[in-house]
Amino acid sequence: MLEALVCPVTHAGLRYDAAAQELISDAAGLAFPIRDGIPIMLIDEARQTRA
Repeated sequence: MLEALVCPVTHAGLRYDAAAQELISDAAGLAFPIRDGIPIMLIDEARQTRA
């Protein structure tokens, strides 16, 4: 299913971080949380991965 999901900001692919339960957009520098097995692809819910 990961292949079907893209970053809502850049439309680039995402990578899965199993330890943090997040989908990472390296292109946007955002990490989207996965809660109860559901990816939360809202920009307001994402955390910055770069300073």
